[in-house]
Amino acid sequence: MRKIPFTDLRSQYDEAKPYIDKAIEEVISTSSFITGPMVDEFENTIKQYCGAEDCASTGSGTNALLCALRAAGIGKGDEVITVSHTFISTTEVICNVGAVPVFVDIDDFYHMDILGIEHRITDKTKAILFVDLYGQTPNINAIKHIATKHNLMLIEDAAQSFGSSYKTKKVGSIADLTCFSFNPVKNLGAMGDAGAVTGSKSLIDKVRMYRDHGRPAKNLYSTVGYNARIDNMQAKIIQAKLPFLDEWNRKRRIVAHTYTSELKNIVQTPKENSDSYHIYYVYVIQTDGRNSLEEHLQNAGIQTNRHYPTPTHMTPVFSKYANKFLTNTEKARERILSLPLYHSLSQNDQEYIIDKIKQWNRYSS
Repeated sequence: MRKIPFTDLRSQYDEAKPYIDKAIEEVISTSSFITGPMVDEFENTIKQYCGAEDCASTGSGTNALLCALRAAGIGKGDEVITVSHTFISTTEVICNVGAVPVFVDIDDFYHMDILGIEHRITDKTKAILFVDLYGQTPNINAIKHIATKHNLMLIEDAAQSFGSSYKTKKVGSIADLTCFSFNPVKNLGAMGDAGAVTGSKSLIDKVRMYRDHGRPAKNLYSTVGYNARIDNMQAKIIQAKLPFLDEWNRKRRIVAHTYTSELKNIVQTPKENSDSYHIYYVYVIQTDGRNSLEEHLQNAGIQTNRHYPTPTHMTPVFSKYANKFLTNTEKARERILSLPLYHSLSQNDQEYIIDKIKQWNRYSS
């Protein structure tokens, strides 16, 4: 049977192999594995790419969010407005610093519903943590306006959107703090876990302190922190792959637009925010017949996924934060399906996927 995987991490390595191998050799030959000039160089590279004032690397995207919240002064009893339709880390870190997640519903772009934000703000609200879900930003200016009006920190979970942009600015240069993930499955992935935070120098100095056991300088421990540092191997690998990213994202967009052109009359295809450059971390469709389509594609050897099968507020650990305003979030979970999408997906394989979806539609009609 023909087999089409949901993602293809090998192709990234194959294209960047000489540069990745050289980077790995450099780390091994210098025996420098944690912190130092390699990490400094990596942070400067990310800062320049994003157009940010400063950057601090971390050991993962979750570490990035955790250290960002601490740097923003979020703590026990504070409320943070966010979304439930996202990966668990977004809510997890809010609770880990002792704060309370306050969920807002999503709009047709799977982003935080801007109209639902202000009526959830209380005197305990300290930040808005929005998510660039699936690879594109929401209307950041509108969210930023609300944050400024209410004197709230604006934190961006950009785990899925490194390389995207909003209007004329790269993601990483707009919010007070922007958090990235370089997990291997991301458009720019390490060969292990890695992350980064961008923002002002004053805030990023705090992120550096929290990521390194709470010390602002060697042997000076001023607060309780974490071991949340990136290792040099991951820093060098990400740097080696970065020059390929924009072209990889361009190819992902071609694959995504082909899906949309061919499937828009069969299933609900993704909408693009005209102010955002969508890099399609995943390509998510919706249909009432999600389960039968999923099974049909599986039987045809096509691997799919669900992003995300269970909203955060419907998990046992976070169910106490559920509210009555999450109608779109709960509706989406019953209908969403992610199709294979990667820059190396061949035209032949994509045509096969599209043909199988059209076949399912004929059978279902």
